[in-house]
Amino acid sequence: MNKLRVLLLALISLVVLSACGSNEKVKIGVSGTDTTVWDHVAEKAKKEGIDIEIVSFNDYVQPNTALADGDIDANSFQTVAYFDEFIKERDLDLVPIATTNLAPMGIYSNKINDLSELEEGDTVALPNDVSNQGRALMLLEEAGVIKLVDNYNGLDSIEDAVVENKKNIQFKEVAPAQIPRTLDDVTAGAINNGIARDAGLDIQNDSIFLEDDTATPYVNIIAVRAEDKDNETLNKIAELYQEDDTKDLILETYDGALIPTFIPLEDIGW
Repeated sequence: MNKLRVLLLALISLVVLSACGSNEKVKIGVSGTDTTVWDHVAEKAKKEGIDIEIVSFNDYVQPNTALADGDIDANSFQTVAYFDEFIKERDLDLVPIATTNLAPMGIYSNKINDLSELEEGDTVALPNDVSNQGRALMLLEEAGVIKLVDNYNGLDSIEDAVVENKKNIQFKEVAPAQIPRTLDDVTAGAINNGIARDAGLDIQNDSIFLEDDTATPYVNIIAVRAEDKDNETLNKIAELYQEDDTKDLILETYDGALIPTFIPLEDIGW
């Protein structure tokens, strides 16, 4: 009887220990190599019984296709403008569950120090995907380089969007990740924040023109499959991201190169 009792107690202890050591596992897809913020969120999540595995991709396509295919559980790398266009084009059933930050796009150059130095016929490299290209065109308009059609929707082609180009600037469409490598061949290039950082560029000091936090269509989001939009674990992770200590980490680490932007989904059209 004593042996049976000891055996039962041992089995119960094993079950309890197994349950205590079994955290829920979640795969979060990101683009690029900088995982500083998500490493911080993962540490906090671990205390909540959630093990986050960060999966890095080297482009802006795979994180969404991997999410749609079920290879990851959420992703955090893209602006709402890019997301909206991507899911429409690919017919993917994905939704945002939270906003995270604004990663300002910048104009960079190895040849000039200010966009006022652009000369007749100079070439500017632009991202070749629709939403980031529209973002770059609006940045060039803000800088006074070009003028766009009234109420530009951010999606029209260069030919349809640009109505004034006094210096006859030529636009070279390039895959976003390749633009840093083209800076010796063009006068300037519009580069996404994460790509610029991966290329060793200092966002604040190397850019010759930088987006500010009024660019709400380009706030980044956490996206999930639509079927998981109410998933408690994923929404808990979103809450952990939006806590004050995460905001402080972003401000201290990136010094304006990344801007915490925790706004309601309604403010970005969701």
